[in-house]
Amino acid sequence: MALSTVVKHSFTSGSVIVSDGTGTPLTVTVQFDQADFSVSGLKDKLKDTTAYQSRGTLHSVRYTSRVFPTLSFSAMVSEFSETSSGTLIDMITGKSGTPYAARVSTLGATADVMTFDVKLTIEASDFEAGTSDLSLICEDVELSFDFSEGDPDTISISGVVYGNVTGDLDITS
Repeated sequence: MALSTVVKHSFTSGSVIVSDGTGTPLTVTVQFDQADFSVSGLKDKLKDTTAYQSRGTLHSVRYTSRVFPTLSFSAMVSEFSETSSGTLIDMITGKSGTPYAARVSTLGATADVMTFDVKLTIEASDFEAGTSDLSLICEDVELSFDFSEGDPDTISISGVVYGNVTGDLDITS
C-alpha cells in the first residue's frame, strides 16, 4: 500500500476502549473523551540505553533495563458509577454491583495488580480508499484517575504500560 496522503487526527474520529483480561473481555468505550490521548516514553525494543565509557572515551552503547511508557487521556464526567452498563471509573475500581466487579487483570486471574489493555482507534478508512483504521494498543496498563470539578467536571486517566505496544505502532520488548 502507498503512503497515505491524508493527515490523521482523532479529534472527531477516534475512540478509546479499555478491556480487561477475561476470556471474553469486559470492555468500556470511553464516553466524552477529550481527544487528548497521549503515550510517552516509547523507545525501540522498550529498552533503556547505557553509554559505557572510561576516561572520557565512549566504548559502547548497550540496551539495558526495560522502560515502561506512560499514557494519559481525559474525559468529561456524566456519572461516577452506574449499575447496569458501568462507567470507566467502575472498570478501574471494580466497584461492587457494576458489570466490572468481575473484571480480571490482563496479567492473569491471580495477578496482584489490576491491569487493562487500552486501545486508541483513529478512523482512516472513511477518508481514503484502500486504507484501514489506525490502532495503538497498550497492553497490561495499570490505570489511575484524578477527578476535577469544573465546567465541565472531568476525570484525567493515567497509566503505566507494563506490556507491549501493539497495533499499527508495534513496539515489543
